[in-house]
Amino acid sequence: MRDTVRFLFGDELREIRTVDPTLTVLDWLRVEERKTGTKEGCAEGDCGACTMVVGRRDGDRMRYEPVNACIRFLATLDGCQLLTVEHLKGADGALHPVQQAMVDCHGSQCGFCTPGFVMALFALYRNDPAPTEDRIDDALAGNLCRCTGYAPIVAAGRRMYELGAPEADRFAAAEAEIAKRLAALEDDETVGVGDGTRRFYAPASKAALASLLLEHPDACIVSGATDVGLWVTKQLRVLPAVIYTGRVRDLRGIRETADGFEIGAATTYAEAIGPLGAAYPDFGELIRRLGAEQVRAVGTIGGNIANGSPIGDTPPALIAAGATLVLRRGEERRLLPLEEFFIAYGKQDRRPGEFVESILLPKLRPGDRFRAYKISKRFDQDISAVCGAFRLRVEDGKVAEIRIAYGGMAGIPKRAAETEAALTGKPWTEATVRAAMSALARDFTPLTDWRASAGYRARVAANLLLKLHAETADPTAETRLVGERSLAHA
Repeated sequence: MRDTVRFLFGDELREIRTVDPTLTVLDWLRVEERKTGTKEGCAEGDCGACTMVVGRRDGDRMRYEPVNACIRFLATLDGCQLLTVEHLKGADGALHPVQQAMVDCHGSQCGFCTPGFVMALFALYRNDPAPTEDRIDDALAGNLCRCTGYAPIVAAGRRMYELGAPEADRFAAAEAEIAKRLAALEDDETVGVGDGTRRFYAPASKAALASLLLEHPDACIVSGATDVGLWVTKQLRVLPAVIYTGRVRDLRGIRETADGFEIGAATTYAEAIGPLGAAYPDFGELIRRLGAEQVRAVGTIGGNIANGSPIGDTPPALIAAGATLVLRRGEERRLLPLEEFFIAYGKQDRRPGEFVESILLPKLRPGDRFRAYKISKRFDQDISAVCGAFRLRVEDGKVAEIRIAYGGMAGIPKRAAETEAALTGKPWTEATVRAAMSALARDFTPLTDWRASAGYRARVAANLLLKLHAETADPTAETRLVGERSLAHA
């Protein structure tokens, strides 16, 4: 077991042995390093003022991810490169094209949020040589500004490419060397560090993860920390032991099989959106609206499931699609239909020392139709009031099979069994659907909270079922916005 966390801070190697397992990168930067360009706004991963860029090796190149420093634990940076706004200017003091573009376009007023915007744009600049306007908007959706009205910042997102080509950037010239240095830091050792009383572990393989969880069954498993980070920053929880999945290389990635896809539990939303969006277009659009790029870069499919939130966005879609979990404890594995994993609010069918290893997602069969709808107060970076997902097969004008799942309607993500029964075998007509809508009241008794009232949720859930019929019975029906970052349905 290695007793140091190793990463590059800019181009400087840092090796840290003693560290609070839940010390955030933001606190380390500002308190210990005195790098105060990175700001704290919300301390919950919403406002983007703390956006930094984390570089990961991708072969002999680098992949740069915008990440919220306020909820990212420092020890999770092992094997990565950390870049903040202080690293962008040249050795001669010259501004980076991203910074100069913000100056030229008057993209800053009070300046508090500016470093976060700069780093979000820097990640875009490094990863996308010719973004569309919609792509720029997506890249900036995780950053809030109360002064400029965003238009000057979007203009800076175009201007930065006029000031210098990304391939000519000094960071591009250094990529191969940085990737080589990060490769030298990689090993198969489990990282084990702490502050004397509490411990942080980062295994490098599923086997090591399984062994650690048998030794520490009460440890908190952390992937993207997009929820656990708030336990620390908002609820001030003290976590005695943390086990991080981000170094477990064989827990990431999506493998296509003849019948479907095997999704590693530590696969991030950013990694999943391409392959899952190609197979299930509505699923890809659902992920695109999940958080913002800072969240999608680190949040994981398995974490969203294991967290057990009734308003998690991926479980309804996966349940409707017919997904199965692979749960592992030591060397033992068991398969469980995803809808059976959720028992009650805050309670899942996961035994001590057991973890979600992968998700098995079947492919759509010819004739299957899949839809997923997210209803929230804001388009971007908002939690669902209701999320509905549907998998439908109609044969000879009748419903041969239908799977319906909702989030936000109960204490767990849940199938609408009564509604499914009311539709199966019936003609796929508006009259049938309207008659079946009443069955939703037997499936769900939604709650009222600050996101929505019980009555609103019940009405929306019923209308989403009606929307499913409108879209599948008449493909020309106009049910979705086109443009303005919403996708027309194929």
